[in-house]
Amino acid sequence: MAAPLRVHHLIASLTWGGAETLLAHLAAGAPAGGLEISVGYLLERDGSPAAAALRARGVEPRLVGVRSLLAPSDLRRVRRHLSAAAPDLVHTHLGYADLMGGLAARSLGLPVVSTVHVMERSPGSRERVKDELMALARRRCAARVVCVSESARRWYLATGWDRPERVLAVPNGVAADGRGSRAATRAALGLEPDDLVVAMVAVLRPGKGHEVALAALAELHRRFAAARLVILGDGPARGDVARLAAGLGDAVILTGHRDDVPAVLAAADVVLHPTSRDALPSALLEAMAAGLPAVATAVGGIPELVVDGQTGVLVPAPPHARDVAAALARLLEDEGLRRSLGAAARRRYEAAFTAEHWARRLRAVYDATGARPAGPPPARG
Repeated sequence: MAAPLRVHHLIASLTWGGAETLLAHLAAGAPAGGLEISVGYLLERDGSPAAAALRARGVEPRLVGVRSLLAPSDLRRVRRHLSAAAPDLVHTHLGYADLMGGLAARSLGLPVVSTVHVMERSPGSRERVKDELMALARRRCAARVVCVSESARRWYLATGWDRPERVLAVPNGVAADGRGSRAATRAALGLEPDDLVVAMVAVLRPGKGHEVALAALAELHRRFAAARLVILGDGPARGDVARLAAGLGDAVILTGHRDDVPAVLAAADVVLHPTSRDALPSALLEAMAAGLPAVATAVGGIPELVVDGQTGVLVPAPPHARDVAAALARLLEDEGLRRSLGAAARRRYEAAFTAEHWARRLRAVYDATGARPAGPPPARG
């Protein structure tokens, strides 16, 4: 059997967020692509909640511990980190890692691939200068730049930051971990067997649409007394979301960060994602894997996942509570429709969005850089 390609994934941090949590899914699919992955992260943030899922997959993430951007001492620290990891290729994620990891890997003669997980410019002139620096590092150091959807690729090329032949659209995938018991999960969450459960999986931060979801639930309650909204996730807007939810009483459950999203989705009937922007949300990949229909905003890469009327319902952007409520009502009142859309979503997942599909797509990108397995890594002292 051929030796696996050793890929070191360097990411800015392992805080809450789609890019951070997706690395554990890639670890699950890596063997199918002939990959062996390791993970490093530059900064400690929020206790690194995404690290637990990586450890559960047998990957121990290593903290680099940088303190600033472009400080010579920190660049040397990143270089030592990559040298010790001894990969065949470095794959960077999120801007700081793209910049510092790209420069360090280039100095070591290691091929680099960078993934752009977002499709938005930073606010403020200082942050925009950083955006430009990070894009310059990708252009100079990365052999390929990966965008997670065709929509994100179009956006990235429209910035003028790179050339079309170097920028690829490679959609992510997720591992379909075993679903929990629907009855047991509902009981654990304090839900009744006949509740109509809408799940929302997203970092608690502006732009994700939590205020829209809560307003839609308030409107739905006039017609569906058994409707419940389960919000999975944590983040900087936790206090604001909790205050908005307080007026809806036990109709809203805030679970906080969960490493067992597939198990919690066993309790759900519909997944809701009323975001204002998103390149390719992992929440919708997990909904597809769980065989659940989704109500989501027709923005960014979401229409590349949710096929309107076939695997879910799309609402116009920007999302409004009345549109979201109307779309949810269509599904909550028709169990047969929920089942048929959910089954189609699962088939779509199996055809293109498993962790194994993702790993194979990435392996093709890595091979195009000329990266080849270089034998066993040096023993650690």
